[in-house]
Amino acid sequence: MPALDTNVLIRYLVQDDEPQLATARRLIRKCVAEGQTLFVPVTVALEVEWVLRASFEYGKDEVVEALSSLLSAAELSFESEQALEVALQLYRNGAADFADCLHIALVAQAGEPPLWTFDKRAAKVSGAQLLAR
Repeated sequence: MPALDTNVLIRYLVQDDEPQLATARRLIRKCVAEGQTLFVPVTVALEVEWVLRASFEYGKDEVVEALSSLLSAAELSFESEQALEVALQLYRNGAADFADCLHIALVAQAGEPPLWTFDKRAAKVSGAQLLAR
């Protein structure tokens, strides 16, 4: 199964570079026509969130919408998809950033909670615990 890098997904979502967008669309259509899904590593999903927020100034709601649309795309298959969905829900409903929510979800998926942290916002998420001095 072929995989996608962050920059391909960003072009597809943001549509800021027409030639690259057209190339990304051709690849996706070709793979779908051949019955293939495209794999997205969990690290790419994490980077997509960061790029949307940091480079394109997406707000939290826009990030949640973009990631939700990717997760629901039949032509994409995500590494640790269940953890990504849990992380997105934690992020949507809490004050912690997406990366911390993903760490917490992956720890829970591995059956290894809690995630010990010095981050007070992250510690408010179920599955994390504040490491006090």
